[in-house]
Amino acid sequence: METLLIVDDAAFMRLNLKNILKDKYEIVGEAENGIEAVEMYKEKKPDFVTMDITMPEMDGLEAIKAIMDIDPKAQIIVCSAMGQQKMVIQAIDAGAKDFIVKPFKDERVLNALTNL
Repeated sequence: METLLIVDDAAFMRLNLKNILKDKYEIVGEAENGIEAVEMYKEKKPDFVTMDITMPEMDGLEAIKAIMDIDPKAQIIVCSAMGQQKMVIQAIDAGAKDFIVKPFKDERVLNALTNL
């Protein structure tokens, strides 16, 4: 089973993603900010990461850049309420493979991961 790291500062969003994905992926960790995400990525080396953008301490864009420095082949999907074009472009430029806007539909999340 492929592994997944869920990164979001909102506990209910992590729970929501976990409920959608737990049958298809092994959830190896949950982080509530970018610093935790980078540390967990180094430790767990997940196959996929779902990444929020707006978080305390280190935002998702910085975390994506840090993870891509560690592993240029990292498979990161941004899940954020900010559907602004600028954020999407910055996330993709930083290395994210896809962008899902909150609130999202279950099948959109599953399709994004399957398409990687």
